[in-house]
Amino acid sequence: MSFIQEFKEFAVRGNVIDMAVGVIVGTAFGKIVSSFVSDVVMPPIGVLLGGVNFSDLAFTIKEVAGTSPAVVMAYGKFAQTVIDFVIISFVIFTVVRMINSLKKKAEAAPPAPAAPSNQEILLTEIRDLLKK
Repeated sequence: MSFIQEFKEFAVRGNVIDMAVGVIVGTAFGKIVSSFVSDVVMPPIGVLLGGVNFSDLAFTIKEVAGTSPAVVMAYGKFAQTVIDFVIISFVIFTVVRMINSLKKKAEAAPPAPAAPSNQEILLTEIRDLLKK
């Protein structure tokens, strides 16, 4: 089998395509959560803390010197990233927990009882006849 044919078989398998879709949707979801945190969650928190804009919170390590830029530790952006991570982790945990509970319900359904064998049916009829 040629290399190209083997690659084609690999690329069109369902698992590879499902994984690619998952990565794309996950990336888009990450952008949505980042926007949610920076544009919806952090502004009210900043107002509660006295009008602080978290994206501006930084500690200057070295001031601007000539043509070299300042060295800044942007801990406000880091705080936003941590909140992004917590929200994404919580959502993923909730989805995985929901999927696991659905799997448990499917596994917990008892199988239908097996039909009695011909021998058991005959013995039951004999028993019933002897009771009369």
